[in-house]
Amino acid sequence: MNVDEIVQKLPVDQIAQQLGVDPDKAREAIGLAVPAIVGGMQANAQDPGGEKSLAEALGQHDDDLADGVLDGNDSIDRVDTDDGDKIVGHIFGENRDQVVNQLSGASGLGGGLMGKLLPMLAPLVMSYIAKRLLGGGGGGNVAAQSGGMGSILGQILGGSGRGGSHGGGLADVLGQVLGGGAPQQQRQSGGIDIGSILGGLLSAGRK
Repeated sequence: MNVDEIVQKLPVDQIAQQLGVDPDKAREAIGLAVPAIVGGMQANAQDPGGEKSLAEALGQHDDDLADGVLDGNDSIDRVDTDDGDKIVGHIFGENRDQVVNQLSGASGLGGGLMGKLLPMLAPLVMSYIAKRLLGGGGGGNVAAQSGGMGSILGQILGGSGRGGSHGGGLADVLGQVLGGGAPQQQRQSGGIDIGSILGGLLSAGRK
């Protein structure tokens, strides 16, 4: 599983309608926003405390949300954008405005619309990863075993034959999700360097 597969499952037409833009423009913006969200999660997982906090958040998340929306059984209206706004704020912290502005410039979507898009996507990304990682529960137990979490994520999200699942933990596996095992800074979407968009977030974490 990787970012591109998550993007492909998203209801682009519904999101475009919510934003008031054409589907191609929405698809381009989504293709930048999802890697940025996962990259922000990776940044938060750079230290053990952040990794544990992220694992606990995944364990508490509605892991049925992504399947319902991504499988077409539920509308994008089911997404709680207030919750999404909190998730985005937690992921990017004080860098939020910078990330929104750079994503807006890269996608041509405009800051207001990108600011609306991220809270739509964040709960879906969290739910999707929670479903695959935690299997519908037990988040607290998994959170206490970050190495085990990394191994599970590596098997489910990191792709076959990539290895590296024995000690990297969540941060490394999220890196694999972003770039097939390549460093985050090398991940590009549509010619845009997501590492550059995130700026110092990946080296400094959320602090």
